[in-house]
Amino acid sequence: MQSAPSQLSGSKTVLGFPLRGFGLFTSLLLSFASALLTFCITTLFAIFSLLVWNLGGKHSVDFAITYRYIGLPASLVVLAIALPFFLVLWIRAKIHQ
Repeated sequence: MQSAPSQLSGSKTVLGFPLRGFGLFTSLLLSFASALLTFCITTLFAIFSLLVWNLGGKHSVDFAITYRYIGLPASLVVLAIALPFFLVLWIRAKIHQ
């Protein structure tokens, strides 16, 4: 019983995930999943921050701001970084095969 395939045993890892051996679908999936996770986390923090702001100062700021001006731009930035990163990893794997 082997713990890792022989082609992935010497590859670099980030948080235990290998940076080699991704297919095209996996690369796209990881890119969009990281963007979705970023959208959810930043929107969550923005909603709670705006909730504290509204309750603390008796303001009435619209919560749609958190989606439009915080969550969406943050996720698009992460997508713009992650998509080329994972596609370059996929292209390198194809070239070295």
